[in-house]
Amino acid sequence: MVKSLSKKIYLYLIFFFLYAPILILIVFSFNGSKSRAHWTGFTLSWYGQLFHDQQILTSLYNTLIVAVISSLFATVIGTAAAIGISRMRKLPKAMIINVTYIPVLSPDIVTGISLMLLFVFLHIPLGFITMLMAHITFNLPFVILAVLPKLKQLNSQVFDAALDLGATPMYAYKKVILPEIMPGVITGFLLAFTLSIDDFVISFFTTGSGFSNLAITIYSMARRGIKPEINALLTLMFISILLLLLLVNYRMSKDTKNKA
Repeated sequence: MVKSLSKKIYLYLIFFFLYAPILILIVFSFNGSKSRAHWTGFTLSWYGQLFHDQQILTSLYNTLIVAVISSLFATVIGTAAAIGISRMRKLPKAMIINVTYIPVLSPDIVTGISLMLLFVFLHIPLGFITMLMAHITFNLPFVILAVLPKLKQLNSQVFDAALDLGATPMYAYKKVILPEIMPGVITGFLLAFTLSIDDFVISFFTTGSGFSNLAITIYSMARRGIKPEINALLTLMFISILLLLLLVNYRMSKDTKNKA
């Protein structure tokens, strides 16, 4: 009884420290005062002013454009790479997987400075293109590592059976392999999308003047004081991502039940 109670307390404390800051942010997005320490009354004015702040809206637009495009490219390239890695022999496969882990474990500042130096060496002007290329680069390993477990669970003889029945390799991958690994592909896309929105360090080193995402804009505001509109924006983003995850989990559980 005591052991079970201690486990529950431990679990509740973990969730408290994870979500308490987000709950405070959501509560203060409805605060009537600009102060982030005192509650003066309920208001929705910050949500109205959010859609009239051109700087925040431009940064949000830049963030979403980079996140969507980089996630799509990373998902397509990463899924193809994962399929290729899964068909390798044991030793080359282990080597490639270990190499794939390096960017995941490497600090963001190392990746950011390395990409910045590469773009400068190649004389590529820093801006939208360089930030997009950087986001595709650091998202790729996460997509590969999300898709590989699904490929490992897949029966390798299914692909050979499709070929024996007359399917071309491309058709077999499209109609047999891809539907089976789709949960991993969706997971990889959502992970890449979230990481792209969240990234600051790599974006900071690979962008130029005149183009900034939301993280860089918030950082520049922090010196003068963050606007209350940011609390409203982050609240809307958190609710949107939460609803998206619930929808994806519902669809995946429904598909699993249909297959069963």
